Amino acid sequence: MKLYRTQQGIVLEEAAKFYFVKDHTWDAFLNDDELSQKVTDLIALLDPSDDAEKAVIEGVLPPVDSQEIWASGVTYFRSKLGRQEESKDSGGATFYELVYHADRPELFMKASGHRAVGHGGKVRIRKDSTWDVPEPELTLVISSSGKIIGYTIGNDMSSRSIEGENPLYLPQAKIYDGSAAVGPCVLISDGPLPSDTQISLTIKRDNQIVFEDAIAISQIKRKFQELVDYLYAEYTFPHGALLMTGTGIVPDSSFTLASGDEISIAITEIGTLTNIVA
Repeated sequence: MKLYRTQQGIVLEEAAKFYFVKDHTWDAFLNDDELSQKVTDLIALLDPSDDAEKAVIEGVLPPVDSQEIWASGVTYFRSKLGRQEESKDSGGATFYELVYHADRPELFMKASGHRAVGHGGKVRIRKDSTWDVPEPELTLVISSSGKIIGYTIGNDMSSRSIEGENPLYLPQAKIYDGSAAVGPCVLISDGPLPSDTQISLTIKRDNQIVFEDAIAISQIKRKFQELVDYLYAEYTFPHGALLMTGTGIVPDSSFTLASGDEISIAITEIGTLTNIVA
């Protein structure tokens, strides 16, 4: 089952049928440890609607409202190597080696909900950056109690030139207007995704593919609940949170994004998140 946030309200999709959820706010409806059972029971009482399907087709909002978006770093071996490459001249490469093997993961605030970009929206690259990439990430949707209630797709836009200059510049490399895209929906699930679930990234420039790659989520080093437990250890989320789980797709130093590029991130079962670089 999939949950969409639209201009016309909350929409549920099940077996290619679409249903409006009336009289609920996104924050209150999403933040439920029993979300999967709730939507199963609700669909039995609802009638499918062409207008609900039309609302999704006409454009969805990012599946986040008052939730904060956080991110995890260096959770894939490829990411560790990429971070070491970008930081080798500054002497920061060893930090990424250490955090990859440490018990404590790297976690950082990525965006507040109102700063998130949805499917079809525009992401940005910093004007003071010379090397910019998208980072395609499976993103956990978590309730206020710390339970993983679903999954969505995240794009952690990153300035590798700024982070590579000094690891302490990570907030500037990661957190700015238009730096976080999520969507197009929340895949509601009580259990883990299959380990062979694929994340794929395609970047087009002038309608030509200039980069593409894919990786399975089995390549992630950390357990998802482990990341959640560290995030929630000393921090409360009254409306729940979204947590990007890191990237295993890292374009090399020969590639950087440009204005007008089309970024598409697809994850099996969830769908495709597409954004244009402003």
